Amino acid sequence: MRSVAFQALGAEVHGFLQEEYETLRAHQVRPALVICPGGAYRWRSPREKDPPALEFLSMGYQVFILEYACGREAGNFLPLRQLAETLHLLREHAAQWSLDPGRIAVMGFSAGGHLAASLGALWADPTLRLPSDCCPDALILCYPVISTGEFAHEESAEWVSGGDPAVRAKLHIPDQVTSSFPPTFLWHGGEDDSVPPENSLMLALRLRQKGVPFEFHLFEAGAHGISTCTQEVETPDGVCRAWVPLCRVWLNRRFHYTP
Repeated sequence: MRSVAFQALGAEVHGFLQEEYETLRAHQVRPALVICPGGAYRWRSPREKDPPALEFLSMGYQVFILEYACGREAGNFLPLRQLAETLHLLREHAAQWSLDPGRIAVMGFSAGGHLAASLGALWADPTLRLPSDCCPDALILCYPVISTGEFAHEESAEWVSGGDPAVRAKLHIPDQVTSSFPPTFLWHGGEDDSVPPENSLMLALRLRQKGVPFEFHLFEAGAHGISTCTQEVETPDGVCRAWVPLCRVWLNRRFHYTP
């Protein structure tokens, strides 16, 4: 494993890259995954950084973790701009980091899921003037914050909007979904009393209405913040753990990737 680090508009980005071997010519260029950990836009949860990164590194992906702006710095669309810049830089340095610029997914947990979905919805918004090459090729949303209205996670909505009602309204994802929203893998635990499953349900409905390819799993069990659902992250869950292999099959099929 190799590691890289760079900045995207002040945000630290840490990457885990596959080793390159002359005898493995078929896998010199690999798909990539950017991870946005959750934490209500107030902090970034450690259980949603390295553990999922190492899971997908083991599947053959080049993996990057974005330390986006939180707290008082989270307003004015800064986390969104940092994520957009991250994708721009990955595509700009694709050859250097042995990744396919046409196969970059973004994975987000909780508030990080809202960040990922925001890029999926707003990447072409002319008022934001994001890099033209910042659209993800796929999204993986894990118990995501989707609503800033009904069923909102209030702390996330307040931090990311900076208390501005107009920004908060713009970041209500269901209202922003168009047919250009990226293909999406979406899952939620049915026992989540922090970010209600209605968040994922309303997004799935909008994706269906707009003809966006998606796969949605609502598990009967499962609380909030359970990450990879193993003992390593101190939230073992034998039911929701199924999201990892399900996601692997979906993403590999979407990217036509056989590791």
